[in-house]
Amino acid sequence: MNLVRQTSIYFLANIASAVFGLFNVVLFTRLMGTSDYGVFILGSGFANIVGALLYTGLKQAVLREEAKADGTDIRATVLLGFFVTAASFPILCLIGSFVFGLDGRAILAVLAFALAVGFFELGQELARAHQRAVRFMWSTMLRAILVSLFGIAVAAAGGGGPALLASSAAAYLVSAALVLRPVWRGTKLKLRDPNLLPLLTWGLPLTLSITVLSLSNVMDRFVVAWFLGEGAAGQYGAAVDLVRQALIIPAVSASSAFVPMAVRILANDGVEATRRHLDDCLELLMAVALPSCVGFALVAPHVADLILGPAFRDTAHVVMPIVAVAVIFQIILHQYLHISFLLGNRNGFYIVNTLATLAFNVVAAFILVAGFGQIGAGWSRLAAEAFGVLNAVFLARRAFAMPVAWARLARVGAAVAAMALVVVALDHLGGADGKVMLGVLIVAGGVTYVVACWGLDVAHMRARTAAFLRRQRPVAAP
Repeated sequence: MNLVRQTSIYFLANIASAVFGLFNVVLFTRLMGTSDYGVFILGSGFANIVGALLYTGLKQAVLREEAKADGTDIRATVLLGFFVTAASFPILCLIGSFVFGLDGRAILAVLAFALAVGFFELGQELARAHQRAVRFMWSTMLRAILVSLFGIAVAAAGGGGPALLASSAAAYLVSAALVLRPVWRGTKLKLRDPNLLPLLTWGLPLTLSITVLSLSNVMDRFVVAWFLGEGAAGQYGAAVDLVRQALIIPAVSASSAFVPMAVRILANDGVEATRRHLDDCLELLMAVALPSCVGFALVAPHVADLILGPAFRDTAHVVMPIVAVAVIFQIILHQYLHISFLLGNRNGFYIVNTLATLAFNVVAAFILVAGFGQIGAGWSRLAAEAFGVLNAVFLARRAFAMPVAWARLARVGAAVAAMALVVVALDHLGGADGKVMLGVLIVAGGVTYVVACWGLDVAHMRARTAAFLRRQRPVAAP
């Protein structure tokens, strides 16, 4: 039950973040033009690449070492590594200017944003590794609120993309200072640390792979900007980010709980216990992610009309359903199959998988965007994610064999199919206002899915519910 409890806390935190993220999209796509929003989209994409390059190895070291609960404390080493990364900023400025075509103001805002996000996420990784889920939740919620508040102030003042990036950087830093300060308490920074170089060397394969992955995730919007301009990139990026914000959150919430548990179970109880744990994890992951993705794809036009500004809606109508299906493969790849490389201590496989996926993505994006425009970018993303899953399945056999409980997954698929039939039938009947219809579809689909899960006992739903009810009963007085 600890898995479900921690998953619930992470889910609550991330769902609050998603709500504020959707609010930001509603606001910014109305207050900003497509070109200004395109600068923000491209700048945040470059910031993701920078953050992956500089901080992935440090975050992975925190997850692997601090989660062992054997007294290991690498916080001082991690903090020193964080400050050392600033030496790369001059080179990153040149890359942002000459490779990604960003101007000076945008590059400075991008680097500030990447630095702030990196420090914030390192603190969250420490909280997650020690299973301090409540602190993780409060830091996530505060960050979401401040990003919205600071962003509203900037947008109301007429600020463009660089100003919006800078305001987001300030929100991350304030949140880290107010909530995550206790996770660093007692850390004594040393200017010379013999553990730093081995730590960075150990994390290098994963750092390179996540950097390549980040590049692959934003490559399509840069290709759209190359062929169609910043305005088209803003329209496409708004659609993609809306889908990712809505759908990645549940999967990340689940994996935030079960990945550290998998590391600990493997260290303490062995391979077979880990495989049983992963069986439960995959079923829970798909029970959360699959209905979210399929349902979102079915109601995507209604969501676009409700959330996005008028200039962004036509693109979203055709792109969002494709990207929603692509997210299914993305979740399987990153929240499940990549655990194999961590457990098998085969960090080199991360970069093999991501390089192959990036190469496929680049070729597909240039061909499909040149031929079909923004919708071609959506199809290239779907094709690249599916290719990444197939490649990771092949590699996982040589790292840590990941179990797949097909019977359990079939029950999840049957429940999702029942939900989809109800949603499609009601949407076909129509006749209601767009907002009302969206609410009807969400409620009807959700109720159908829950009932189907109960009938099929997805993720041991009946036993978990019975155990929960037993715990709520008052203890009889002697």
